[in-house]
Amino acid sequence: MAFGETEEGWRRFIRQLKERGLSGVTAQKFLRMATSDAHDGLRKALQETFPGLIWQRCQSHFRRNVLDQTPASYRDQMHDVLDRVLEAGSQEEARTRLDDLRERLEEKAPSALQVLEDGFYDATAVLALPEKYRKRLRTTNMLERFIQEIRRREKVVRIFPNMDSAYRLVGALCAETHEEWSTGRRYLNMDEYFRWRADPTVEDPSDEEASLNGNQAAQPPTVPA
Repeated sequence: MAFGETEEGWRRFIRQLKERGLSGVTAQKFLRMATSDAHDGLRKALQETFPGLIWQRCQSHFRRNVLDQTPASYRDQMHDVLDRVLEAGSQEEARTRLDDLRERLEEKAPSALQVLEDGFYDATAVLALPEKYRKRLRTTNMLERFIQEIRRREKVVRIFPNMDSAYRLVGALCAETHEEWSTGRRYLNMDEYFRWRADPTVEDPSDEEASLNGNQAAQPPTVPA
């Protein structure tokens, strides 16, 4: 448990997960990815505890970062730009689309363009996955929704008599969600993913070097000028 979002706090949290049995995150020959906001301490903790992990920058957070630097008069158009770039079929296609829009963005929203360029490869790393998994893994919405459910129940209780009572409430919700996803509405069905990984005719994205310092594994070998 950590009481602050520091690098050491995140490192301790991830180590506790590994001690409780988390494994296979960076297994050889399998593409492994973590999605989060651009918290520097979390990124560093992930880099240390899971070497070679591909980091996907949450696109919801990324969109807000770009829009915060966009003039109000151009924000509607920037929404369209982000849709066009982030929903491309591949990272190479996304790169081409951004390059095609560069001249317009340099004129209308240069600061937003800089944010978009700086985070481009991190925000499009998910395009290395089969298409059916991209919507679920491109953002942290799944986790944000789960936290909202915890907060909704916590507001009803208002005051916990001790830490164990808080653990029981959160644990009960975790067990309920686990059962639903395991036996009912599965949020992610990974069968197709594992078939994709086992197909020797499919190019293995993890064969290229991956790092949290830019997700070069997801970067296309050539970038259009």
